[in-house]
Amino acid sequence: MRRSLAIAFAAFLAGAAAVTIPHKMGWGQIALVALAVAGGALAAGLAARLAVDERSRREVEAARRRLVASVSHDLRTPLASLRLLVESIEDGVVTGETRDRYLHEVRTHVAALSALIDDLFELSRIEAGDISWTMSRVELRELVGDTVAAMRAPAAARGVTLAAELPPHEVMARANAEKVQRVLFNLIQNAIRHTPADGSVTVRAQTSPGGVEVEVADSGEGIARGDDKRVFDAFYRGGEGDAADPDGAGLGLAISRAIVEAHGGRIWLEEAAPGTRVRFTLQAGT
Repeated sequence: MRRSLAIAFAAFLAGAAAVTIPHKMGWGQIALVALAVAGGALAAGLAARLAVDERSRREVEAARRRLVASVSHDLRTPLASLRLLVESIEDGVVTGETRDRYLHEVRTHVAALSALIDDLFELSRIEAGDISWTMSRVELRELVGDTVAAMRAPAAARGVTLAAELPPHEVMARANAEKVQRVLFNLIQNAIRHTPADGSVTVRAQTSPGGVEVEVADSGEGIARGDDKRVFDAFYRGGEGDAADPDGAGLGLAISRAIVEAHGGRIWLEEAAPGTRVRFTLQAGT
C-alpha cells in the first residue's frame, strides 16, 4: 500500500506524465494511481489556465492604461487651449475682431470635446451590449449612394475623387440604416484623410455567400507594417509621435468595428498595394 501511495503521489506531481505501474498491483491500487494521475492533470490544466488568465489580466490592464492616457491627452489639449482663450477674453486682453476669433475657437474646442465624449459614450454602450437599434431590410446601393454624395464636397476640398461602384441588382442587408451609414461615414472620412491630392476613394457593395459585403478602398499611403493589428483599437492613430495621425481622436474605426460586430458581421483590412482596403460584412436582408 505504501508503494502504491508513493507511485500515486509521484503521478500527482507529474500530472499526466508517464508513470510505470507494476504488474502485481491490485485494482484498488491501480485506481488510486489513476485518480492521482487525473488529479495531477487537472492541477496542470488549472495552472495553465491561471497563467493564461494572468496574461489576459496584464493585457487588459495595459489596454486600460493606454486608454486612460489617450483620453487624458485628448481632453487635456483642448481644455488647456480653452482656459487660455477664456482667460484672455475675461481679462480684456483681446478685443474687437480678435475677441470674436477667440470666441469662435472656443466654440470649436467645445464642439470637439462634445463629439469626443459622445463617441466614448456610444462606444462604451455598444461594447457593453446596451443596444436598442431597430433592424430592418436596408437597400445598400441607395445608402452607399447617399453617403458618397454627402462626402463628395469634403473629398473635393482635398483634391480626392470619391466614387461608388455598385451592381445593377439590389443589395439587401438586415441592419440599422443610421448605424451602417455611421460606419460608411467613418471609413470614407478616414480614407479621404489618408489619400493625397489627385488620389481616389471608391466604395463598393455586393452580395456574398454569407450575406453582403461592403468595401472602402483608397489609393493613399496604406497602413504601416505592424499597424494592421491595432488599426481598429480605440484611440490608435497609427505610428508614434510625429508619425501618428494628428486628425481625429482615433475612435472612428473602433466605433465602426463595434457597430459591425453588433450587427453580427465582421470588419477587416484586405490586402492592398498601393492604398488601403477596408471591408465589412452584414447579414443578408432576406
